[in-house]
Amino acid sequence: MALGPGFRQQQRQSQKLAMTQRLQQSIQMLQFNVEELRDFLTQKALENPLIDVDTNWNNNHASLNAAKNVTTKADFIERVSTSNQHSLFEYLLDQIHLTMRDTHLRQIVLYLIEYVDVNGYLRIDERQVRQETKATPIELLDAITLLQQLDPPGVGARSLQEALMLQTENDDHAPNLAYIVLEESFDELVNRQWDLLAKKYQVTLADISSIYDYVRTLTPVPGAAIGQETTGYIFPDLVVTNQGGQLALRTASMAQPVVKFRSRYYQQMGQHDDQEVTEYLKEKKSEYDWIANSLQQREATIFRVGTAIIERQADFFLEKTTDLRPLLLRDVAQQLKVHESTISRSINGKYIQTDFGMFELKRFFTKAVSKRPTGGKIVSADSVQHRIVTLIEQENKEKPLSDQKIVQILNAENVELSRRTVAKYRENLNIPSSSRRKQYLRTER
Repeated sequence: MALGPGFRQQQRQSQKLAMTQRLQQSIQMLQFNVEELRDFLTQKALENPLIDVDTNWNNNHASLNAAKNVTTKADFIERVSTSNQHSLFEYLLDQIHLTMRDTHLRQIVLYLIEYVDVNGYLRIDERQVRQETKATPIELLDAITLLQQLDPPGVGARSLQEALMLQTENDDHAPNLAYIVLEESFDELVNRQWDLLAKKYQVTLADISSIYDYVRTLTPVPGAAIGQETTGYIFPDLVVTNQGGQLALRTASMAQPVVKFRSRYYQQMGQHDDQEVTEYLKEKKSEYDWIANSLQQREATIFRVGTAIIERQADFFLEKTTDLRPLLLRDVAQQLKVHESTISRSINGKYIQTDFGMFELKRFFTKAVSKRPTGGKIVSADSVQHRIVTLIEQENKEKPLSDQKIVQILNAENVELSRRTVAKYRENLNIPSSSRRKQYLRTER
C-alpha cells in the first residue's frame, strides 16, 4: 500500500512474553500480600454491588502470634518482622541477584540501580557511567535495557515518555499503535491533537481517543508502589506440616479473603427492562468473574511456587538441616514454565507457616557458592553464612578467628571464598571483627 508524503513503513523486532488473558488478569493481584489483597477486594466491593467479601478477620491474632513465635532456626534465615518495608532499591537488587549471572554487565546494572530515584526514574550522566564502569556504549545500552526489563514495569525510564512506553511494551493488551504513537507523537497526544494524529496514522478519532484513555491508566511514577510502609500484621499464604516424614502443603485458606456473588441482588435488578441497567449489571458481573478467576489463579500460582520450594528445600522443612540449597528465580520459572517476574511477584510479601516458625518465601532463594574443582558438594550462600556462625561460636575467645583464617578453614572444606566475601557475610550477620570479639579471660591463681 502506497503511503502519502511524510509517512513511512517501519519493521520492528521485539521479544515479548505471551500470556493468556486469564494469566494477565491474575498477575494484577498476584503481587499483593494477604493484607493488601483484603484492602483491594474491600474497595472493589464498595464499587461493585454484586461483590461481597468475607475477610475472616477472626484469624488475625492467631496469624500474628504465629509470626512472633519464630525459633532460632528462623533467626538463621531472617527473623520475621512486623514492620515489612521494602525499598525500591532492595526490590531491584533482589531481582538482579536472582535473575542475572555474575558478569561485567550485571555489575553495570548494579551500578545503575544506585541512580534510580524513589519514583523509578534513572537519573544518570551516561558519559560519567562509562568512565566509572569502563563500559562501552553498547554495554551501557544493554545494561539499561536489562534494568528496564525488571519489575515494576517502567522502572529505569529516563523520561515520562519512556516510562509510558515501557509500560505499554510490557502489556500485551495495549491498544494497537499505542507504543508507536507514544514514541513518535508524544507531544501531539499530550496536547490532544486528535485530528492530526488520526490523519497521520490513518485511523479514526475513536482509535486515538482509546489510546489516550489507555495511556491515562498508566502510572507516571512506576517506582512509587514499592517501598511503601505496610501494616504490621503478617498472614501466611501457605502452611507446610511434617506428617511422619512426609511434607504436606496446603493453602492457608482461613486467612484468605473470600469473594461471594450477590445472586439475589443480581436477579432482582435483572428483572428491569431498562437497557442501561442491563448493561450496568453485565459490566459488574464481568468484573466479578474477573476477580474470582484471578483469585483462583493467584492461589494456584503461589501453591505451585511453594511446592517447587519445598521439593528443593525438603531437608530444611523436615528439620534435617538448617542449610538451604542454592535456588534461583529462573530455576523455578523454568520448572513451572512461567516468567521470572511471575515468580518474583509470587514470593515477595508471601509467607509460609511451618511447625517451627514462619518464613517469607523469597528467603528460600539463595545463590550457589563456588566450590573447589577437586570435589565437594555445591553449597548455598546461606549455608556458608551458617558455617561461619558455627565457626565463630566455637572459636577461642582469647584468639578469635580472623577473616583470613575462616577463609582457610572453608577452603579446606572445599568451599572457595575470598577474604572480602567472608567479611561481607560476617557483616551481614552483624558479627564484629576478630579484634572486637577478642576477650581476655581471667585465670585462677
